[in-house]
Amino acid sequence: MNVLLVVGIAVAGGAGAGLRYLVDRLVPMRGGFPFGILAVNVSGAFALGVITGLGTALAPEAALVLGVGLLGGYTTFSTVSVESVLLAERGKWRDAAANLLGTLVLAVAAAVGGVALGSLVTGAIV
Repeated sequence: MNVLLVVGIAVAGGAGAGLRYLVDRLVPMRGGFPFGILAVNVSGAFALGVITGLGTALAPEAALVLGVGLLGGYTTFSTVSVESVLLAERGKWRDAAANLLGTLVLAVAAAVGGVALGSLVTGAIV
């Protein structure tokens, strides 16, 4: 195992967590709905899709540092889960369902778009 690679992934993960915090604070919550975390997860899914779509055009180590490290620290399913539970506890069942399903649908769509863009950049056909 390459120790430098592990350190790079760890440092990138920390940076990703910091970015998640910033985006969550910059995107306003409206009516108690966690739009910041939604923005984080959708943008993170898109970015990981681009990395995946780039395939071999990106060095494997770079893909690990960016995908596992940076985007692993940036995106968060656990926060989506907790915020959905908190919405449901406040009786906002529609918002809780929208948060869960909206995150899933939008993140998958963003990932598909990211893979397509990455593949387009490299000339690969998806």
